[in-house]
Amino acid sequence: MLQLFAMQQYKNALSAPPIRVLLSLLLPALGGVLLIGIVGGISGSPQAVDPADQAGTVVLLAGAGVVSLLAGLFWYGLPGLGLRGGRPLYAGIGFATLGWVAFFLARFFLVSSNEEIVVAPGFGSIFIYLFLFEALALQLWTFGLFFRSMADWRGPLTAAVTGGILFGLVAYVLFEEALVSSTSAVLYFLLWGIFYGLIRLRTGGILGIVIVQAMHSLTTWHILLPQERPALQELQNLYLAAGLFYLIFIWRLWPREEEDYRV
Repeated sequence: MLQLFAMQQYKNALSAPPIRVLLSLLLPALGGVLLIGIVGGISGSPQAVDPADQAGTVVLLAGAGVVSLLAGLFWYGLPGLGLRGGRPLYAGIGFATLGWVAFFLARFFLVSSNEEIVVAPGFGSIFIYLFLFEALALQLWTFGLFFRSMADWRGPLTAAVTGGILFGLVAYVLFEEALVSSTSAVLYFLLWGIFYGLIRLRTGGILGIVIVQAMHSLTTWHILLPQERPALQELQNLYLAAGLFYLIFIWRLWPREEEDYRV
């Protein structure tokens, strides 16, 4: 009897919203680190998978995405993770495309490109990487598992903002398009994340922003190729201009009443 009572108390503790938020923040990161160790062990060289290079980023994000998916399915199911089609998908594509177009125009006018428009080598593999890892895996963590756990604890709007901050920080550290370390770059990635977080809040889905995020990165950095070494001032101007656009979109998407929430 005491053992059953202890097990029930343990399950109740794990299902408490603050504990779930902590687990949804830490478990995906630990899953990614653990997978890096496993892959390094299989390869026979623990240093072979470095999180600082693209191979390490793939393994890290893959681990985080798989853990987020499994935990999210166990706790919330597919709709709770934001894996919804229909109206949430189309609405998410529509809102996220505004950010894509704004960033593309800023990128076109503010950062010098190659004289000829040349598609980067390995176009197909680049898109698969962007879609599966930088977009889907990361958003399953930030706007799927973490968003849903935080929404249960502190409400949907807090979930959108904190999930966006988590997305922005991870993107700044791991994404190849974080080409410069500066305050303007950090602010840009945080605003990008909060913009996506509000789209998640207003539409109830992540599939639309997953698709657009992959196309956003593909077109602006791999189809419209920048010069080999973009000027620092050009990148600063790009981040500031794009961040200003995102601020405007955030202002327009900010919910005015609870009926605007789609958790």
